[in-house]
Amino acid sequence: MSTALRTRCPVETLDPIGLAELLENAALQERVDCKYLVPSSFLPVLIGGLDRVGARALDIDGQRAFRYASVYFDTADLTCYRLAAHRRPRRFKLRTRTYLDSAETWFEVKTRDVRGRTHKVRRPHTDPRTDRMDAAARAFTVQAAAWPGVAELDFAAVLSNGYLRSTLYLPGDDSRVTVDTGLHWHLPDGAGLARPDLVVVETKSPGRLCAADRVLWRHGMRPSSISKYATGLAALRPDLPATTWRRTLRRLAPVADPLDRAA
Repeated sequence: MSTALRTRCPVETLDPIGLAELLENAALQERVDCKYLVPSSFLPVLIGGLDRVGARALDIDGQRAFRYASVYFDTADLTCYRLAAHRRPRRFKLRTRTYLDSAETWFEVKTRDVRGRTHKVRRPHTDPRTDRMDAAARAFTVQAAAWPGVAELDFAAVLSNGYLRSTLYLPGDDSRVTVDTGLHWHLPDGAGLARPDLVVVETKSPGRLCAADRVLWRHGMRPSSISKYATGLAALRPDLPATTWRRTLRRLAPVADPLDRAA
């Protein structure tokens, strides 16, 4: 396993929850997301605080950390990226998401509405290559993105991203928390970035602060403007407009060691 994937979330002390029960109680395909970029050394404090409010960890056959791989698609002039960079109230992004431990791949369309709510729809990805949109994915994009002129746009893979994810259920809030460790990104040309010392914690709730937000705030952690796609691309492409993520990029950049370019 690479250095980027060695950091894990210490969730072994939490009671388990199965996938079916988690989805029944907190599917939250429409939700309010709040993201935090925290040092990996903070994880024991976070998990300890959530243990005290009855948090449960997703457990599938004894496994609590799952390998994710995503490929993000955009146009040649980066339509999706620029919508986010310029803080357009309505925007969308496209990706394949592969659950490496089960070898399942989905094609997903995430949209954000004018109220700041995130909507995610997905379908099984039918192309054997995760870095390619087939006709079914393109048709699904037209339907799900509901964006003027999207049918005429050409999309191609522009960034890949991987991490280990642990998912927690907060029964008092019917909310979820995801903890992503071992973060790494790659451009199609092989240039890459790994940050095993940083963790993305994301709270996903019906529209209110949850127990995890309160634990984070109590310890001085504040929400970050971060998108695994847009922030990762900006970190690897300093030529792009990135004022929206300037503060986050400063945290990524100082000790970021570029990965070797592919031969």
